[in-house]
Order: sequence, then C-alpha cells, then structure tokens
Amino acid sequence: MAILIFATAQTASADETGLAAIHELKYEKGRRVCMTEHFHDGAGTGKTKKDAAHAAQRSWIDFTAFEYGSSWGSYKLAVSKTMDCSEVGGEWSCMTTARPCKRYVKPGTHYAKSAGR
Repeated sequence: MAILIFATAQTASADETGLAAIHELKYEKGRRVCMTEHFHDGAGTGKTKKDAAHAAQRSWIDFTAFEYGSSWGSYKLAVSKTMDCSEVGGEWSCMTTARPCKRYVKPGTHYAKSAGR
C-alpha cells in the first residue's frame, strides 16, 4: 500500500532546489520518499564493464543532485534501477535508469543517517 505525499518540508535539506515538489512522491520500503513515475538516466564509459557502470552511476548521481539537491542524489536509495552495458572496440559503455529517492526523516527528528552514494 503506497501513501502518497505532496509536501516534504520535514525531509528537506539545505541545498534542495524545490523541484522535487513538481513530481508525485510516495513513501516506500526502507524509510524512503521516492518519485512515483519520474526516472533519471546516467551514462558512462570505461575500459572495463565495472568502470563504465561506475561512471554511469556517477552521472546519475551528479545530475539528480544538481536538479533536486544532494539528498536526492543517492543511487543507493534509488529504486526501479536498470543498468544496460555493452562493449564495442574494447571500450565499455553503460546506461542506467532509476527513480530518485531520499531518506525519510520523521518530523521532529533532528538526526538523519547518511544514505551514502
């Protein structure tokens, strides 16, 4: 059962841009607030598949944090993730897609664990 939320003032961080409020948000498993239907993409290349996947994740993190604020830029917290990789001419390229999420902090709570990236 999903509980939809439309205002997340209790979970805001100092660098949030406010743009997340234009998307429908919901609480999800793992104390997260996630965008219900909005996905972000990231792409990267590297000499190995692992390097390319890491670069794609970094691309996703950087753009998501830029658009919504650092609390939304956690690939670890993101959901509905996909990662597609291929090798051409000895170089790997990867593309990832995921719905941004951030850690939910109960109103009145002054401490939030770092979600990690």
